[in-house]
Amino acid sequence: MEYNYLKINNIDNICTVAISAPKSLNALNSSVLAELNAFLESLDTNATRVLIITGDGEKSFVAGADISEMSNLNEKEGFDFGKRGADVFRKIEVLPIPVIAAVNGFALGGGCELAMACDIRIASSNAKFGQPEVGLGIIPGFSGTCRLARIVGMGIAKEMIYTGKAIRAEEALRIGLVNAVYPQEELMDQAMAMAKKIAANAPIAVRYAKVCINWEYDLPAGKAIAFENTMFGKCFATNDQKEGMDAFLNKRQAEFKNE
Repeated sequence: MEYNYLKINNIDNICTVAISAPKSLNALNSSVLAELNAFLESLDTNATRVLIITGDGEKSFVAGADISEMSNLNEKEGFDFGKRGADVFRKIEVLPIPVIAAVNGFALGGGCELAMACDIRIASSNAKFGQPEVGLGIIPGFSGTCRLARIVGMGIAKEMIYTGKAIRAEEALRIGLVNAVYPQEELMDQAMAMAKKIAANAPIAVRYAKVCINWEYDLPAGKAIAFENTMFGKCFATNDQKEGMDAFLNKRQAEFKNE
């Protein structure tokens, strides 16, 4: 499939997708969301071990949702637009493989929400994050009220959403919204370096770890521990577990085959 708003690059088993709508600072409209959804549906998560999501250009990761599209929506249309974005972001969140957001520049509104749907966020030093929707008469509509509170805590999330203020990369690092901040010229190299470290590990084990972290979050401790025990046991049914432990015991580099 050819994409008008996505630039896709595959290197070995790492895929990078850049959202590219330069005239709107990579804002998310229905067409961009449709392409992102189609891309996720077509992504071979057996051949790809890590996905990196970024924005095309140096100014913006994703500046937000497209206000020109939203401005005249009625209640039903607004619901549908929000659900469209929320559904795509949920696909990212539960994608079997790890997803890294490489945030370059503005990550406001839907852009911040897109980053939060990813497993790990790293940012360039010029990045800015925020949920400014209340200044437009709306609330975050792509699951921002849910994810921001879970990532940074309820108090900070409420402050950011109620005030609509934007924060710089270093503040995002301080509150735990991002994992690391790098000079802009180093951002993609650092994202690729992290992706390579992840991809070098047993892919089934990494997938099981993601499932455990995601699904245990809302479970009582006893059920969460029991779920982890089940997934831990399932690892021993894989050839990668045999390979990894044999390589360790024989002091050699493991060669995982995702089986």
